[in-house]
Amino acid sequence: MNITIQHGRLIDPANGIDSHTDLHIADGVIAGVGKVPDGFSADSHINAEGQVVCPGLIDLRARLREPGGESRATIATETAAAASAGITTLVCPPDPSQPIDTPALVDLIRHRAKQSGHARVLPLGALTQGLAGQQLAEMATLKQAGCVVVSNGLQAVESTQVMRRAMEYASSQGLTIFLHAEDPWLAAGGCAHEGVVSVRLGLVGIPEAAETIAVARELQLIEQTGVRAHFCHLSSARAVRMIARAQYDGLPVSADVAVHQLYLTDMDIGYFDTQCHVRPPLRSQRDREGLREGLKQGTVAAVCSDHQPLGPDAKLAPFPASEPGISGLETLLPLTLRLADEGLLSLPEAIASITQRPAGILGLLDHGEGGTLATGARADVCVFDPEPYWELRADELQSAGHNSPFLGWELKGRVSCTLLAGELTYHTCD
Repeated sequence: MNITIQHGRLIDPANGIDSHTDLHIADGVIAGVGKVPDGFSADSHINAEGQVVCPGLIDLRARLREPGGESRATIATETAAAASAGITTLVCPPDPSQPIDTPALVDLIRHRAKQSGHARVLPLGALTQGLAGQQLAEMATLKQAGCVVVSNGLQAVESTQVMRRAMEYASSQGLTIFLHAEDPWLAAGGCAHEGVVSVRLGLVGIPEAAETIAVARELQLIEQTGVRAHFCHLSSARAVRMIARAQYDGLPVSADVAVHQLYLTDMDIGYFDTQCHVRPPLRSQRDREGLREGLKQGTVAAVCSDHQPLGPDAKLAPFPASEPGISGLETLLPLTLRLADEGLLSLPEAIASITQRPAGILGLLDHGEGGTLATGARADVCVFDPEPYWELRADELQSAGHNSPFLGWELKGRVSCTLLAGELTYHTCD
């Protein structure tokens, strides 16, 4: 089907476009921007007057729970929620229930996503077998199965020797490695940032050093092996400064931040609000400001949801015994837009942090497979109205997980249309 999206403000950071112009789509790819291409005839028109047209959002971290956790969520429910939030590509990290260490598991996840038809899912291949941190996974085989990135998820690789060999293997295959920087011994038993709040509440703290020590180790190994590495969901200002120095020194590293870390601090735990139990933990206001400054300066390239849908009972236990995680797909766009409203970023910069920059980290830009509206690129498109205010309510969430500290918040900006390879997967527009 040929589609023309008319009268919208088209923002495509990858190509430096920010203008009121039309977008033409033919057979699932971008046929042209502005002037109607020769021989093009639209079968359908979408009126985007007063709205923003941008590349489909790319979320660098979202747990979909399937296979293994279908009682909480499924690929179908979470990709449908993603489509309603303007997200067209989800990166699914491995975890113990789905280590993604065999081609069969990669194929299963991709097949289920294709069946649902709402969003594209990119599985992260395992760094070690079963994520146990002992034996290296068959990264070459995982690459052949379609994995462009490898990771050990939240599971620590305790042996420095194993991590070094894993980085060397990944580098030899041209694979990017996604790193969760956390020292397992310093973090053991902790559930909140080590500081005034954790002491007042009697909670076991996780010190900032749990992150910075791990970052330091990985940076040394990255320098030695030359592997392309990406640090996931940083939480501390000091870690941001370490990444900035590494980038200045020419190391091939990038970083992202979970969007909730840009708004919440350990003070939001209040009196044991389990909705604020996350990993890594919410840290101090100084850390939050450091993360924001890192995003503004470009040290932190991307913003992700770190989506973790949980069952209704997961947050009912006492704070230390509750499960960490936030259901974040449907707040990714409005909370990122809020950064522009607050003046931290321009609107194109905010959009770049959830489109162009994640696509660059994943290596999608060069092939036109996401993060761009260039002619010939795949037509993954998000259309949203930046003006309406709305209240986040549990009964209106599309995700199977309703665990969010932002329930009751007034948010701004709503998606009206999402297109995946030129097919409407969500729409409230004309």
